[in-house]
Amino acid sequence: MTSADQPEFSRRVPLARIGAEPFRRDITATEAECAALARRFELPALDRLCAAVELVRHGKNMILLSAAFAAEFVQSCVVTLDPVGGAVSEQFKLLYGPPEAEEAAGGTVEDEIAFEPILGNAIDVGEAVAQQFSLALPPFPRSAGATLDAAASPAEEAGPLAAALSRLVGDAGGEPR
Repeated sequence: MTSADQPEFSRRVPLARIGAEPFRRDITATEAECAALARRFELPALDRLCAAVELVRHGKNMILLSAAFAAEFVQSCVVTLDPVGGAVSEQFKLLYGPPEAEEAAGGTVEDEIAFEPILGNAIDVGEAVAQQFSLALPPFPRSAGATLDAAASPAEEAGPLAAALSRLVGDAGGEPR
């Protein structure tokens, strides 16, 4: 987040703008917002992040956010640290409501929809997209052909303590000392 606690990709929709008809909007991160999000998510680059969002009233005090986003980015290979290009395209739903309604919201919609409390008089759909994008990033990106050294024993791969314990057990004929 930026120094003023303003999200890098903020697209606030005032609650007053969400009426009986769905509120729809296409949003795209600017070059500066992509650079700031790349820093936040420790990416060498975020080339594109865009989304189509829809906010719909759901009951008296609830609002359902349905969104589809697409992103192109660069991550660092976990083996070589070389740049690895990637792309994701996903959909998600979030149910917004007053904090005290969280427990009651559990039975009103499908279980895969997470609840988000409404704090203030707006919903930041850009920040919701940014958070969902971060969850969609591959956790262990690898460049083509990147492999771990197959010659290392499993104990050495586990770390120096495991390797030392393995040597101790091996030196004792299989019996721990």
